[in-house]
Amino acid sequence: MSQRSASTANELIAGSVGGAAQVLVGQPLDTIKTRAQIASKEMFKGPMDILVRTIRTEGFFALYKGMASPLIGIAGVNSLLFASYATSKRIISPFPQLTLPQIALAGAMAGAANAILASPVEMFKVRMQGQYGAATDKRLRDVAREMWQDWGFRRGIMRGYWVTVAREIPAYAGFYSAFEFSKRQFQSRYGEHVPIWALLTSGATGGIAYWLCCYPLDVVKSRIQLRPTPPTSRPWAYINAELRSIVAGSGFSGLFRGLSPSLLRSIPAAASTFAAFELTRDFLRELTGV
Repeated sequence: MSQRSASTANELIAGSVGGAAQVLVGQPLDTIKTRAQIASKEMFKGPMDILVRTIRTEGFFALYKGMASPLIGIAGVNSLLFASYATSKRIISPFPQLTLPQIALAGAMAGAANAILASPVEMFKVRMQGQYGAATDKRLRDVAREMWQDWGFRRGIMRGYWVTVAREIPAYAGFYSAFEFSKRQFQSRYGEHVPIWALLTSGATGGIAYWLCCYPLDVVKSRIQLRPTPPTSRPWAYINAELRSIVAGSGFSGLFRGLSPSLLRSIPAAASTFAAFELTRDFLRELTGV
């Protein structure tokens, strides 16, 4: 195996480990976030009301509803993300130390590539989280079969793809640039190998920047992916129409419903993702020498 192939394999394995850590740590708050985004304005009073009522009516493990889809797919999603990011950095510059604008560009490129897998994974997750414990609730395999049989690949499985692309580009530009900025601040004080707590802090900083850069588009994505029928207009048109619909129904604040659990989730989830990824990659580098 060539040195470049071994390096890419290390990135893929480390990304898988980081992705699994993200799902396990962040799923309960992600469920609260998604339900805040897709529920009618009158259904819940706020994130805490969603938490209490979900546990009371559906049980604690309802907070992990929809976890199967990202847990199955996150290894591929994060592997693609981290590998795309590493490749994007090599395309942008032959030098290992990129400027922050170059880091942002590499993150945007990686985000665009990542949407190919992130879109179907999140579509299935959203449709599972949008079920509230009724007798008619469906299992993941039933949702997948229904979407395929009724709408096919493009309008069913890949529903919401273009809004996912629109979300991922600014999200990962912010994600990686914030992570690298924070990490470099710590490196200036502690040297190349920063303490684990500094790595966790940098990961959390990246996670917060992710949501702040893209949140209204995430609300649009969740609503479009949950609808019983796919959009019929061009992507820019249905995204714009959905943004207008949200503002008309809930005001400008409707574009940020569920942001607080997203920010809370981003701290442990992003921190665990980056910590797991970086520690696994460092271990594999020592093991393989690349």
